Amino acid sequence: MERQTMEADGNGQKEKNSILRIRPMEKKDAATVAAMEAASTPEAWTKQAYEEALANENAYYLVAELDGAVVGCCGFWQSFEDADICNVAVQKDYRKKGIAQRMLTVLMEAAGGRGVLHFTLEVRSGNIAAVRLYEKLGFATEGIRRGFYEKPREDALIMWKR
Repeated sequence: MERQTMEADGNGQKEKNSILRIRPMEKKDAATVAAMEAASTPEAWTKQAYEEALANENAYYLVAELDGAVVGCCGFWQSFEDADICNVAVQKDYRKKGIAQRMLTVLMEAAGGRGVLHFTLEVRSGNIAAVRLYEKLGFATEGIRRGFYEKPREDALIMWKR
């Protein structure tokens, strides 16, 4: 889908330019994506949950690969013209490099091709970096789900892009 060069090193060191590839998630990616998400959140999906999502015609998931290694994922569940974006994750060493923004941009373009007009998502109220990214992509906070997240207990902001 999208190919772009970027600095590969996650420690701020300039190493070599690497190829970032955004592509549809495949069943073979489920274990890697589940492990990556588990390193980011205690509420991560299992390998089986990803495999079941991939088999559902209303779900669509992408991965970001850097030099052939999966470093990010995101997806949505479609209901008519609305899509609920979920499971946005980037490996810790590759955050703040624009990978999530690129994945979400490609994801929303793909959703548009499936008839999606509106996007929603939930995000931890304390995840300021994610909130700012979603705002940059045109999302606005329209509600709060009190105590939505556990481990630790935290509110979720309900954001929409209409």
